[in-house]
Amino acid sequence: MVAGICAGAVAAAVLAAGTGGAHDYTVRSEARFTAPGAAHARAYTYDPGLVPVGSWIEVRQHTADGGATVVGLRVTGLVPGHEYGVHVHQKPCAADPAAAGGHYQHMPSADPAAANPDNEVWLDFTARRDGTGAAVARHRWDFRPGQASSVVIHDMPGTKGARVACLTVPFGPSGGRS
Repeated sequence: MVAGICAGAVAAAVLAAGTGGAHDYTVRSEARFTAPGAAHARAYTYDPGLVPVGSWIEVRQHTADGGATVVGLRVTGLVPGHEYGVHVHQKPCAADPAAAGGHYQHMPSADPAAANPDNEVWLDFTARRDGTGAAVARHRWDFRPGQASSVVIHDMPGTKGARVACLTVPFGPSGGRS
């Protein structure tokens, strides 16, 4: 499944007109997880027991003309049977897990009830027997420019888990609209 992907971090952002209209937006970002001390990394593991160094992640965003957005996640090399929580966060990844900021929210709110899969991008999954996992989130809304920059993997589903890994992703709006 990961054949042909080099062991180092590989990331690609593709901005292209899709088949749905002149303002489609597509992003694909992938990398192998590295320890927090690695220079110029796009993906960090903060808990190698749950997200081993060298395990792999891919995140794709596709936003159609009009704002409907699909975010997909694929991973390999994780702990079989473990349930992970995954959310889009506001800031890029760094050696400090807190650097990614809070969850991206379509309608920003301090109300804890706003932390839900309709107002945020949740990609929770359980790793299969072979350590792979996948999830997809679909929304009728688009990201605000510059306000969604990473995907954080948490040690449990929902909103309370510790941050165990992070991938920087250049999420963006369709056609520059907010």
